[in-house]
Amino acid sequence: MLPYGRQSIEDDDVDAVVRALRSDWLTTGPKVAEFEKRISDYVSAKHAVAVNSGTSALDIAVAALELPRGSEIITTAFTFAATANCILYNNHAPVFADIDPKTYNLDPASVRKRITKKTKAVIYVDYAGQPCDLKAMREIADEKGLFLIEDAAHALGAEYEGRRIGTFADMTEFSFHPVKHITTGEGGAVTTEDDKLAAKLFMLRTHGIDKNAAERFGPEAGYAYDMKMLGRNYRITDIQCALGISQMKKLDGFVKKRKALAKTYGEELAKVDGVTIPYVAPYADCSWHLYTVLLPRGMSRDKVFGAMRKRNIGVNVHYIPTYKFTYYRQNFSFRDADYPVTEDVFSRILTLPLFPLMTDADVGRVVKALKESMGELKTIRTPEMGNISSVAEARVSG
Repeated sequence: MLPYGRQSIEDDDVDAVVRALRSDWLTTGPKVAEFEKRISDYVSAKHAVAVNSGTSALDIAVAALELPRGSEIITTAFTFAATANCILYNNHAPVFADIDPKTYNLDPASVRKRITKKTKAVIYVDYAGQPCDLKAMREIADEKGLFLIEDAAHALGAEYEGRRIGTFADMTEFSFHPVKHITTGEGGAVTTEDDKLAAKLFMLRTHGIDKNAAERFGPEAGYAYDMKMLGRNYRITDIQCALGISQMKKLDGFVKKRKALAKTYGEELAKVDGVTIPYVAPYADCSWHLYTVLLPRGMSRDKVFGAMRKRNIGVNVHYIPTYKFTYYRQNFSFRDADYPVTEDVFSRILTLPLFPLMTDADVGRVVKALKESMGELKTIRTPEMGNISSVAEARVSG
């Protein structure tokens, strides 16, 4: 099975972890600060706060704003559930806006329509590694007095108009899950230019306590500390950060390989009728966390998905819109019809494998399997219904 994503771990990564295991500090030690410095330097941010997951990073970013309870925060439903869940964790109300039909990022016009007197912030996602329309988002935020949080879990190494993602919003979140550009196993970080927000973020990852372990260690250190905010235990370990430091040295190479694979995909998929390949906006330098295609309207995405899996191609779907999940259905009144672009894209999208260890031959294998899988679905246009209907079940031979 060729998975849709996979980590790249080499001997030097393993050696770095072993050295951390043999050191005096397994957590809250010097490797955490070193990793944070690597991140902040890379994206040219003043502060980076590392935590145990991208979800934790989003949670403390929202918490650091200290918004009135029940504030509305606009975001996209076309993302992983954590993007909206972090709003709920902080007792606020998620408001979904629709996406742009080309980039699948938040549509600024749809964001404007969702703003009310209760709106306090926008969380936008750089889908698949392509930066959102950042100028449009900043214009809305400045005009309406809103905070901006950038969910850049997909976008480490991406650029907007020649500048790396990490300093455009009030806070930017990154993820270091194994399928992302670098990995710490699980892990995440928040970057910011704001000293006050950074101070809150550092406390919020450690129960809201104002002093870290290093400040209370050694012959001259005292025992006293204060809990100033209601935080959680979101600490990341030195073991994870040792891996992250080693991975950061390879990040540019990982991004370069992803771009090369995306280019090969584009060239090969141009030969497959009916497939829509990803669009990259003129302002964006995409870091290609995902490579997605849209299938023709009327063709069963799920049948193509099944046919590809039976050919040992680990395709995936990114994403099931958040408002479709049982929890959101039971607790909110979001309507599918209010998000026509999201609905259309979700019904047709398919994520193809993309990770640095892949070869051009792997890309060829994926494209061949896609062409064969699509060929198994014969469709005709039904005049009475005005759309395309399947006339045969997919014949999958594996």
